[in-house]
Amino acid sequence: MNSQTLFERSKQVVPGGVHSPVRSFSSVGGTPVFFKEANGAFLTSVEGNEYIDYCLSFGPLLFGHRHPEIQEVVEDTVRKAWSFGACEPYSLELAEFITSRIPWVEKIRFVNSGTEAVMSALRVARAATGRNKILKFDGCYHGHLDQLLVKSGSGLAGLSSSDSKGIGPEIIQNTLVLPLDDEEKLEELFTREGSNIACLAIEPLPANYGLLPQRIEFLKKCRELTTKYGVILLFDEVISGFRVSFQGMAGVTGITPDLVCYGKIIGGGFPVGAYAGRRDLMDLVSPSGPVYQAGTLSANPIGMRAGLKTLTKAWEENPYQTLETSTKQLTDGILKLLKEHGDPNWEAVTFGSLFWLKGKTEKPIRTIDEIPSTHKTNFATLFHKLLNRGVYLAPSGYEVGFLSTAHTSEIISLTLEKTKEALKD
Repeated sequence: MNSQTLFERSKQVVPGGVHSPVRSFSSVGGTPVFFKEANGAFLTSVEGNEYIDYCLSFGPLLFGHRHPEIQEVVEDTVRKAWSFGACEPYSLELAEFITSRIPWVEKIRFVNSGTEAVMSALRVARAATGRNKILKFDGCYHGHLDQLLVKSGSGLAGLSSSDSKGIGPEIIQNTLVLPLDDEEKLEELFTREGSNIACLAIEPLPANYGLLPQRIEFLKKCRELTTKYGVILLFDEVISGFRVSFQGMAGVTGITPDLVCYGKIIGGGFPVGAYAGRRDLMDLVSPSGPVYQAGTLSANPIGMRAGLKTLTKAWEENPYQTLETSTKQLTDGILKLLKEHGDPNWEAVTFGSLFWLKGKTEKPIRTIDEIPSTHKTNFATLFHKLLNRGVYLAPSGYEVGFLSTAHTSEIISLTLEKTKEALKD
């Protein structure tokens, strides 16, 4: 059994051979690696090869793969129940844990993915305001729901085009798109459309098209204008929530959203999402209010208990500074090796335990238009060099990397040794 054979088989029965596009290696070329096991900071392929994992299932594994304490909880839950489709105490425990520690989360509803969370939050925002228009930003990703799978069209605020076939213009006619990092265009749009906008949705730390940290002034302007015009401010913290700090970017910036969406870490590696926020807004959700949303597998007990154990460890152990230090140790080491081997034109953007390797630019990149045109090709070359030496990054130059507490100093040193060998090749 090998990855090439499995990929060819998979393409016969699965679109593109994968269940999420980035897994196909289409952005970096080559054949995707099929993995059969994971533990700590390591993945094991079907061929039996071991890789140090810096993709980490795109973020949820704050404590690495199959942390013993979390695994114990998962195994105990599986012995008790797989799914209820009824009320149970586990989601209540997780909800109470979160709401008691994040002031702007007064109520929370669990769903099964980040996409579902954002979709539901937008429905609440439209119901609360009686308005239909949604504002999003180029370079922010909010899942694959039709209304937000759009990009700017002509470059003029208010005009948008679908980012996918199968989404008609009538579906996105109420979606407004702006570039990130531009207070002037933001003010102009609110002056013209503010009374028609139900929700401003933003990743406060855009991390789906590279890592694009925003200026605090820009985020504060979003809060200022949404308050002024009675617009719901939605923070999409599916990636950043519980990852950059326990209270996410809202906690880091001190900016309070009206609604917030979570995912990834909140389920400890299992399929869980959530939307949450002000009590008056969340009480609009059925059965309390008129906004309908339901889910057969919502609040699955395995994800609820794995999530609670993960968040409890994060709260009690507060690993965030250690993770930030480890991330800098890794990226500084890689950049030093690249420079020593004749390629000094790389730099790393880091934020907490997230990192993005890219070509050097004169100023920080905050919008997708500023990403160098050579980035995709250059990253693909580096990706395969590291892959061949047993270091697994996310297979796209526009995805970010993650560290976990399983990535000890020893493992980072091993990564740098492998990087040195890869660059010698």
